[in-house]
Amino acid sequence: MFNIDQIVKALQTDKNTQRTAMTGAAGLAAGMLLSGGGLGKLAGNAVKLGAVAAVGGLAYNAWQNYQNNQQAGATTAPAQDAFIPPASDTQGQEELGKTLVRAMIAAAKADGRIDAEEKEAIFGKLETMNLSSEEKAWVFDELSSPLDINAVVARADTPAHASEIYAASLVAITAETAAERAYLDALATKLKLDPALVSEIHKAAGEKAPQPSPAPAPFAYTPSGSNV
Repeated sequence: MFNIDQIVKALQTDKNTQRTAMTGAAGLAAGMLLSGGGLGKLAGNAVKLGAVAAVGGLAYNAWQNYQNNQQAGATTAPAQDAFIPPASDTQGQEELGKTLVRAMIAAAKADGRIDAEEKEAIFGKLETMNLSSEEKAWVFDELSSPLDINAVVARADTPAHASEIYAASLVAITAETAAERAYLDALATKLKLDPALVSEIHKAAGEKAPQPSPAPAPFAYTPSGSNV
């Protein structure tokens, strides 16, 4: 089974840890998920699943708030296990973990932040970790491939996974640059997320809600084969 938490840790090479929110993804488990409320029963899985549980809990919390703000019966939040696979579902954990890491890496590519120097630092860190050659090759391929937002969106096979993909993308970047905001706007649109749910995801992540724009700038894809 892929060690998703170790892979996320390897991606944490930015010296400014506040800027690289990937460092906070795994930490969300100890903070938000263990803070009580409806998510308290997920605490055991949070310890085991780390970043996957953290992002899943964030998305679930956002869905609950979104549902509470809708008219009675207008929408129903997915069940908890739709966001965080049970401990016995190792394949589900691994696939969701890969989906979320892919989303994080793609978001970090949105403004070209993962340059050659950054990739070299990540590769160097990977070599020091107890990861299999398959895991290292997987991260290498993800970092080296051109940005493809459609490939990220294609992994959203359920409403819960769609919100988790957006949540993972949000915590991987600061959303302060125009390119990052345009990427998140495009991602939310392609994932068919209700703007009200997107706002709740931002709130759950401790980020400002996206500002509506009458004419948002289109997200520019990185052409296939070009440098990322």
